[in-house]
Amino acid sequence: MPRNRLTARASSRTKVLTATAAAAALGLTLYGVGAATADQSAPRSDKQIPNLTNVVNEIKAYYGDTVDSAGEHQASATSNYARQVAGIEAQAKSYLAHAGKSGKHGKKPAIVLDVDDTSLLTYNYELEVGFNYTPASNQAYLDTKNMPAVFGMDTLTDWAAKQGITVFWITGRPESQRADTVRNLAASGFTPAADTAHLYLKNTATPPSYLACGATCTTIQYKSGTRAHIESLGYDIVGNFGDQYSDLSGGYADKSFKLPNPMYYLP
Repeated sequence: MPRNRLTARASSRTKVLTATAAAAALGLTLYGVGAATADQSAPRSDKQIPNLTNVVNEIKAYYGDTVDSAGEHQASATSNYARQVAGIEAQAKSYLAHAGKSGKHGKKPAIVLDVDDTSLLTYNYELEVGFNYTPASNQAYLDTKNMPAVFGMDTLTDWAAKQGITVFWITGRPESQRADTVRNLAASGFTPAADTAHLYLKNTATPPSYLACGATCTTIQYKSGTRAHIESLGYDIVGNFGDQYSDLSGGYADKSFKLPNPMYYLP
């Protein structure tokens, strides 16, 4: 989620961060935030805009922010974020225990995971850069640090693999970050192979032939088209996991699981 986040992300990050807090206050979902952001209606008064400092503090409270001896921000395993993720994982495990026994039409069962804020938690990076993602700052971070696993996702993924469910990752990270991604997934406790057959990164220089949109794919086109390719290889994607609705839209999955992420929105 440290990934090739499309140009739209950098230009709209502050607006989305603010809108997310407003939605949280109203009990809305992140999807609602995305829809509101697309409206392009300008606030008529400053009173309609949550204070940005307060928004960041709300995000920190939700993640149970702590600072370690190295000055790194860590999310807490007892935070509301961790509790919400655990509830989603419990539902997913119950579902996969039955759905993962066999794929449709004799196909092999598989799950697909996004990487950033679905498999790996970008929380410390986001705070370090003030929620202002750039390819340069993201690469510099990955050059020297590993991101921790999203609470419980390594355990769930490893359990699924032991049930005979093949694990795939589809990420918007650029192809140039393949080695970083493989290293980080392994270091954070994911044991299924994140090799070239199971880890798909965005390659705009030489896009795969199965993506008709080539280098111009939207996130939805890229991810759904890659899922379609995986299914064409003889797999039935019984579960698709993502922290953005664009990770999950476009079909080619029997069921989707949306993980929480109030830090940014990707169309």
